[in-house]
Amino acid sequence: MKKLQCISLCLVLFSGYLSVPLFAEEDVAETARAAAKNLDEATAEMVVAKSAKYRIKALAGTIQAFEEALALLRSSMRQIAITQADLKTNLSLQEKDISRLVGVLHGIDNEPMTAKLMHPDGPLSTARAGMLLSHILPTLQRPINQIRQQLENIKTLQNIQKDTTTILQNGLNELQSARSNLALAIADRKNLPKRFIEDKSKTAILIAAAETLETFIKGLSIVAINETAESLPDIRDRKGKLHFPVNGRVLREFKSADAAGVVRPGIIVATAPGALVSTPTAATIRYKGELLDYGLVSIIEPQRDILFIFSGLAQIFGNIGEVLPAGSPVGIMGGELPSAGEMFKESAARSGTYRPETLYIEIRENETPQDPILWFQVKKD
Repeated sequence: MKKLQCISLCLVLFSGYLSVPLFAEEDVAETARAAAKNLDEATAEMVVAKSAKYRIKALAGTIQAFEEALALLRSSMRQIAITQADLKTNLSLQEKDISRLVGVLHGIDNEPMTAKLMHPDGPLSTARAGMLLSHILPTLQRPINQIRQQLENIKTLQNIQKDTTTILQNGLNELQSARSNLALAIADRKNLPKRFIEDKSKTAILIAAAETLETFIKGLSIVAINETAESLPDIRDRKGKLHFPVNGRVLREFKSADAAGVVRPGIIVATAPGALVSTPTAATIRYKGELLDYGLVSIIEPQRDILFIFSGLAQIFGNIGEVLPAGSPVGIMGGELPSAGEMFKESAARSGTYRPETLYIEIRENETPQDPILWFQVKKD
């Protein structure tokens, strides 16, 4: 009789395990390994770029590649933290049933041999109980294997985190070094063509007189002396195909209210601290510096009557009047990247502690605001 009760309890427990959700831990682990490999390769490329012949172009390209790899790795780290937490929660919820299951199996194993061989109701009941037991015990191996697999998956994810920490910290160190090298290389640059010479006194007058960005842009042409008549190549046929100027995520779309309730004719992009902002096409620097309440601003002109406006930068590169090649750094965002350890803690915090930098992007054609999203290649994620 006791054996039948044990069997009945095993069936109840087993039916509960059938409802346990399956996790894609292996996919999460594989994605994290791939992201770590990409980051490691991007780090190696940054090291090589420091001694490249065309250092600015090489460093800018490798820094952007690293930022993309870092974003993927942070996403993977976040997924690993969530998956680990879910696995541990799942095992914790099953702890009572697991204890009962172990107790049942232990009880069956410790029954006297006579109880295992003979049923109180006679030989026929003994045979039936034996057949039922022989059927259910192999089936119980499934939840046992599932528990073992979940424990192994937790350990695998922990090992990936441990292995990734070194790769991540090395990469962050090289990124800081590469940004410093890039700033030095740009400071030493003297071979950029110039479309005009800046009249600094008129720039100062314009800044003092302008009350809005609109009025500043209307008077922007007065700062140029000896401007060449030629314009850069037309980019209208590349509208919607231009590379996005920074690795980030759109927080506020065109003409949406920002956190302060102010509606601006541009978009706000969340970026990582220290993210590199680049020009998606060749462009003339029309203005750089502090402006109104926009902070540090860079205004570039890819062709006559079209302006790209970037604000929220911590550092701006180039000089007014210079023509930047496509992909050239315009500036760097503020903030400091956290350490590898801080990134892992941040990933484990479900409430989210990450505070990104924000870049404001505005595009004007014939002084009229345009939706920047329509000009760039923008990923939906």
